[in-house]
Amino acid sequence: MAGVPPSTGFTGAAVAQLRFARIGDAGAEVPVAVTSTGAAYDLRAIASDLDPAFWAADPVGRTREALASGELVPIDVTDSSRFGPPVARPAAIICVGLNYAAHAAESGSAPPEHPVIFFKHPNTLAGPNDAAILPRGSARMDWEVELAAVIGKRARYLTSPDEALTHVAGYAISNDLSERAFQLEVSGGQWSKGKCCETFNPMGPYVVPADEVPDPQRLGLRTWVNGELRQSSSTADMIFGVGHLVWELTQHLVLEPGDVINTGTPEGVALSGRFPYLEVGDHVRCEIDGLGAIDQVVTAAPADPGG
Repeated sequence: MAGVPPSTGFTGAAVAQLRFARIGDAGAEVPVAVTSTGAAYDLRAIASDLDPAFWAADPVGRTREALASGELVPIDVTDSSRFGPPVARPAAIICVGLNYAAHAAESGSAPPEHPVIFFKHPNTLAGPNDAAILPRGSARMDWEVELAAVIGKRARYLTSPDEALTHVAGYAISNDLSERAFQLEVSGGQWSKGKCCETFNPMGPYVVPADEVPDPQRLGLRTWVNGELRQSSSTADMIFGVGHLVWELTQHLVLEPGDVINTGTPEGVALSGRFPYLEVGDHVRCEIDGLGAIDQVVTAAPADPGG
């Protein structure tokens, strides 16, 4: 599903507004900055990719300076352009489970007293419009729209949620795809089997700088499956807000630039029993206010294990 996402999420006409994206075939993406005029600029004059080194080196300030000096050259982005995941080679994708009370209830769990943390393999990342592969043997593939936070500064033992927010470089949309039978029935006590299947973390279409998201706890988020609304909520309903999550994580592990934190999903997933699980041909669309939208079509796993 190549193509320019339908909305950049820009608000107003501030010249300094930016969106970071990666354009091109899988494995050969070019880092770009998109401005509020709709123009796209090749970032390779200042960065080889949107990798940990990029996120660690004041990406917004460097890009704005390079734009002002004319250092960046325009690059064509067309309706047929493929968007890749807007973060390259993160060291970790850290996920938060049961972080909306209504979702915890529909999952049959009490709201947690502390954040529930699990990890996804970084190679689950896929572009915002890439196909989502139904795993072999899967009968319970599920959707989960989530606000993703991208870390911009190394963080360890932070002192407060407010301090923690200064370590967030930007935000994007994630779809924390899950295979519930793998996750819950053959898990061996962990969730990883149901979370780490290939293509199970579509992300994008952009990373929106944190200074352009005034309050990450005031964002509407929605999911449609085959055009029918499944999830409709707000990040205001998180049990643990973004700042709290980053702060608490740093009491237990060191966050590195480019790490991705998926902050949980609201109610309205197939696990609730109210909706059928995903099948080949289904279309999933996730949207978050100000961040754009991502779309996946479910496809069958390749017959060739090397394909």
